[in-house]
Amino acid sequence: MLRRFRRRPVPVRRPEVPAAVAPGEAGHALRAPSKLHAFNRYEIKYLVDAAVARELRDEMDTVLDRDHHSGDGGYGVWSVYYDTRRLRFYWEKIEGLRFRRKLRIRHYGDRFAVTGETPVHVEIKQRVNRVTQKRRARLPYREALRLCDGREQVGHEPSERGFLEEVLDLVSRLDLRATAMTGYQRHAYVGRGADVGLRVTFDQRVRGRDRDFHLGANAANRFIVPPGKAIMEVKANERVPSWLTDLTAERNLQVVRLSKYCQSVEAHGLAPRSIFHIPGHDLDPGLSSALTARVEA
Repeated sequence: MLRRFRRRPVPVRRPEVPAAVAPGEAGHALRAPSKLHAFNRYEIKYLVDAAVARELRDEMDTVLDRDHHSGDGGYGVWSVYYDTRRLRFYWEKIEGLRFRRKLRIRHYGDRFAVTGETPVHVEIKQRVNRVTQKRRARLPYREALRLCDGREQVGHEPSERGFLEEVLDLVSRLDLRATAMTGYQRHAYVGRGADVGLRVTFDQRVRGRDRDFHLGANAANRFIVPPGKAIMEVKANERVPSWLTDLTAERNLQVVRLSKYCQSVEAHGLAPRSIFHIPGHDLDPGLSSALTARVEA
């Protein structure tokens, strides 16, 4: 049973956003798109055993609300990441640049049901110091591919013009191409009352592939994180509640620098494994073979 901790806010200092952008990097400039398409958050990740994740989810049920998409079984999240031939975005993450970003097409739900008309999100996720900013536009999958693969502008709402022009500039100027895919099953919880703005997610069966990038392709994937592990992520707009920091401390959860995109790149041999890669033999001795096993879903 979860102890009833006092809800004392933990202050988080806001980092400064760079006031100027270097020449040739205009695409890095922060925009001001519609609030419906923009999210600024602090993100903290933990790697936990699947059994511990189940216990934590039971505790979250007592203090948070389930995301209305979750249900009992959670929901699928599938993403196709774009990068340069030399993996610029990958290396920005590995080198820990204070300003870095990723471009992806993301689908929530059953990937086998994806058609050209299925709504997906074209997203730029970027990091400015310690703040994660996510901007996105919702498009039919056919139009998202036309934008990111065909490098053509697509129809859009007036509020999305600046963002879609930025995406088009990125894919054209940097010669971006689909590089890696990730997928996992997510259980999500959202804060209520004093914790509005808090979001806690648990991602399991984290897998991916380095080819056949159509979301609906009947292609095999492989585990890129040991299947006996789950990624717990805490996302907060202003602060992390003290009851949650106390909970992670009591369970001795360790913060990890983990990128699912980087895990997929390294697991498929597209780049040398970094010190942040999570190999199966270091975490679960019996799961090394599972990491290289091919899975269908």
